[in-house]
Amino acid sequence: MADPKGFLKTTERELPKRRPVPVRIMDWKEVYEPGDSAVIRRQAGRCMDCGIPFCHKGCPLGNLIPEWNDLTWRGEGRAAIERLHATNNFPEFTGRLCPAPCESSCVLGINQPAVTIKQVEVSIIDEAFANGWVEPEPPERLTGKTVAVVGSGPAGLAAAQQLTRAGHTVAVFERDDRIGGLMRYGIPDFKMEKRHLELRLRQMQAEGTRFRAGVEIGKDISWSDLRARYDAVVVATGATVPRDLAIPGRDLDGVHYAMEYLIEGNKAVAGDQVPQQISAEGKHVVVIGGGDTGADCIGTAHRQGALSVTNLAIGKQPPSERPSEQPWPMMPNLFEMASAHEEGGERSFLASTVEFLGNAAGEVRALRVAETEYLDGRRVPKSGTEREIPADLVLIAMGFTGPEREHLEDQLGTQFTGRGNVERDATYATTTPGVFVAGDAGRGQSLIVWAIAEGRAAAAEVDTFLMGETVLPAPVRPTDVAIGLLPA
Repeated sequence: MADPKGFLKTTERELPKRRPVPVRIMDWKEVYEPGDSAVIRRQAGRCMDCGIPFCHKGCPLGNLIPEWNDLTWRGEGRAAIERLHATNNFPEFTGRLCPAPCESSCVLGINQPAVTIKQVEVSIIDEAFANGWVEPEPPERLTGKTVAVVGSGPAGLAAAQQLTRAGHTVAVFERDDRIGGLMRYGIPDFKMEKRHLELRLRQMQAEGTRFRAGVEIGKDISWSDLRARYDAVVVATGATVPRDLAIPGRDLDGVHYAMEYLIEGNKAVAGDQVPQQISAEGKHVVVIGGGDTGADCIGTAHRQGALSVTNLAIGKQPPSERPSEQPWPMMPNLFEMASAHEEGGERSFLASTVEFLGNAAGEVRALRVAETEYLDGRRVPKSGTEREIPADLVLIAMGFTGPEREHLEDQLGTQFTGRGNVERDATYATTTPGVFVAGDAGRGQSLIVWAIAEGRAAAAEVDTFLMGETVLPAPVRPTDVAIGLLPA
């Protein structure tokens, strides 16, 4: 185990400091200052070797957390990254972007603040890249089998890397001009700089994975042609259909889906020319939706020079401490202060948007908002509580309803569930022979750890389909549920 007295000597969580707000909103670099190695080792030493590590179940990847905590405490960084990579292809992504359900189920968290598992994880991979310990792992032999992976987000990349290492010839298709999916254009650089993505893609290319950016399956190549060309296909397109807000004034100029805004913002930060970019500069911005995507919009608006930023959430403000109905080791729904919330703006809960108000030019000028009340289990605007909020730019960040289905349905006959996800069985196989699905496209909108876990597991099933058996680990099934997370 790690330090036998670690959790007794160090009873508090120590996290890296965020850069000062006035400094960080002037650039797009990550908000955290570099971690202190002494602090990291001290926090890793708090891991208890508790016998039944609930953090394993809290993490969909089944990360061997006590093992790499121990190795980190001992200063054995190279061994630590080997144990981390045994279950997680991309700890540099999860260590920055995952909400850490493992920490909610940490045994130490019963009566102390949990181990800073996520921060230890990201320190391990950052040290590994800095020291050249992350090397290509090409297969010893090729099987002669070919696999097409459609979508280059975390699920698609995880499936591709596993299948390449198993000896198959893998091509990843991405309709955007660059590989990376949501991590490329949906996540702002202040949360994860794209250099981390580029490092991993270079490793994958050296292993033999082929990338085909700027190719939209269903249009540039039909799904049926793709299936005919490859021995197997993995659908990892994500849940990209945004949830709309169908109220009066929805068609006014200046009302956009959050992802439209974030994609253009990320392209501009990457140095691309973005004609008529949706920008918050000099505008009163309203973000509808209290989740991570909404927070990303808030942080982006601050950096673009918004006059004001207001965040509206239709539900109640979550509690600051674990509620009794969500006991350990469940992942509780708590009030959180993301880095973007620290940077300014107003957060409003129990706020129901009733109408978008426009000017004579057809541009949004304000929102009519009412208090939310609960009637028969529904959240509805409370009559007589309406007020107006100035708005020149409105961003709808209310989540996603599922994957785009038109071409898959028409060209392959693939079936969908009543919830709008690609239908699949326990082996990730769709209703179309030889076509598998992983990540949000089959599960519905979820966490990055679920995407990677499903990409790995789907790869094992594809390998079995092609070879009759597999050498790849299969950590999760579609029906598995991490502690405290609802199934899709």
